[in-house]
Amino acid sequence: MKSKDKSFLKSSKDKPEWEWKEREKPHINLRGKLFSFGKPVVMGILNLTPDSFYDGGRYFNMDKIIDHTGKMIEEGAQFIDIGANSSRPGARQISESEELDRLVEPVGEIRKLFPDIYLSVDTFRSGVAKRMVNEFRVDMINDISAGELDEKMFEVIRELQVPYIIMHMKGTPENMQDNPVYKNVVKEVVRYLAEKVYVLNSLGVNDIIVDPGFGFGKTLDQNYQLLAALDVLSLPGVPVMAGLSRKSMVFKLLETSPGKVLNGTTAVHTIALMKGADILRVHDVKAATEAISIVEKLKEQWV
Repeated sequence: MKSKDKSFLKSSKDKPEWEWKEREKPHINLRGKLFSFGKPVVMGILNLTPDSFYDGGRYFNMDKIIDHTGKMIEEGAQFIDIGANSSRPGARQISESEELDRLVEPVGEIRKLFPDIYLSVDTFRSGVAKRMVNEFRVDMINDISAGELDEKMFEVIRELQVPYIIMHMKGTPENMQDNPVYKNVVKEVVRYLAEKVYVLNSLGVNDIIVDPGFGFGKTLDQNYQLLAALDVLSLPGVPVMAGLSRKSMVFKLLETSPGKVLNGTTAVHTIALMKGADILRVHDVKAATEAISIVEKLKEQWV
């Protein structure tokens, strides 16, 4: 039984001005069962791309793909997000057939070897989403464009009835960082995501996860404004995903490179968790699971 002894707070003067803000734990329907985000979870990133900003080109060999997937699962990932089309700033967009060519064999092998892991496919194309779910029983779709780049996506998600991750992005990967301008980035992102959730709900899509889109059409300062207000993005009953891992908002601030910014990534992950993030989408699963364990232990002292 957890101890609720608060004797270390001897008087109101000893108690910090802040208290942990608990919100109702969101849940989604996964494989016909309710998955509750009673504590945050880790989504491990598997990029099957030659040009992703951090790990592009690492996982083309099937043995390496399987080894890396197994390692992420062993280290505590409950979700694996597989992407075959780079969305880094300025990335060249490949065709749908090329995206499928990169996905089909790895997804099939991963599903066969790791049948219990929840699989997500990172795609903005409805045709890719449809094939991945119908042929390989992929559990969710992660769409960086929230339906903006494929007008058929919302209807396909309604048909598939799988959880759907929607992200805020200003522009497209090719031009999103040219000159992103907002009057108030937090209000605009919250409004955008809330409107998307409303439209999806009206179509009968209820299992939705929102992602503010760190690094997607935001300046460094705008990214940190969003991180500081991440708790504001907590729409009722809707899980929040934070994709901060090794991004430019961390390595540019620290004047280093994506490969040398694990410590900074853990710092922003910890802040995101304290601000209510339900999912951390990460390259480094072990470090993220450790951050969750520490933050959850801290929460026990206040809840």
